[in-house]
Amino acid sequence: MNWQTATKDYQNFLRIERGLSENSIESYHNDIKKLIKYLDDFLIESTPENIEKETIFQFIYEISKFVSPRTQARITSGLRSFFDFLVFEKYRDTNPTDLLETPKLSRKLPDTLTVDEINLVIEQIDLSNPLGERNRAMLETLYGCGLRVSELISLKISDLFFDEGFIRVLGKGNKQRFVPIHELNQKYIETYLTYYRVHQKIQKKSEDIVFLNRLGNKLTRNMVFLILQDLTKKADIHKTISPHTFRHSFATHLLENGADLRSIQEMLGHESITTTEIYVHVDRKYLGEALNKYHPRAQK
Repeated sequence: MNWQTATKDYQNFLRIERGLSENSIESYHNDIKKLIKYLDDFLIESTPENIEKETIFQFIYEISKFVSPRTQARITSGLRSFFDFLVFEKYRDTNPTDLLETPKLSRKLPDTLTVDEINLVIEQIDLSNPLGERNRAMLETLYGCGLRVSELISLKISDLFFDEGFIRVLGKGNKQRFVPIHELNQKYIETYLTYYRVHQKIQKKSEDIVFLNRLGNKLTRNMVFLILQDLTKKADIHKTISPHTFRHSFATHLLENGADLRSIQEMLGHESITTTEIYVHVDRKYLGEALNKYHPRAQK
């Protein structure tokens, strides 16, 4: 088996068996391509079936000189998954990355915006432009429902259950969840759908998509990023902001106002609550308030 065949089979496995998005599949593929390039550069003749752990270890050592520990850890994890697949499919007996240690990483606390900063960004939207109503509805949904940008641009009209107060979201691994949506957020979406989107010429396969570009097609992730970048600049906010910042802010503001981690985990669509704890960085002030409010000794 050569590398091209192995990676193609692996990509199909990630797509069909694990239901990963194309972006995630490409990320895994890029990790394998780095290993293949290393083998080519050093004229090492190894196949996916016979590559030895010493070669993998040397590859990781070489890339560690040029990438951050976090990137090194991600590449190591990607390769481990690839060779796990080869073992599962009986192309190999062992995984050459089993004894490979990943660098210890400190938790990276996500950037967030304050409520005032969220409002300031949204206030920069030009509502005299028909696309302004779309942009306001989009950002309110990002912040109001804590969506990933991929979930936002894939949101369908048939996913809106406003009478019940929920939207249906298709998250990572094609996992479906229902997220509550407040009435103000519903109003912004309904205004956009009723008075602006209805006048667009909508392209085939986009008829059910909520948020469309000016040509009537589904928006791209990059387009949402550029819209937010422009608004942030106009708001004169000097932070590194992306659509994911609104998701971080959603979770953080819920926690600060008394929501429990389990509820936030459900709304964010995290499999593990450990992931939620990374998004929701608990400061010492909040911990002290929680102790004083809920511990029986503090209530005496």
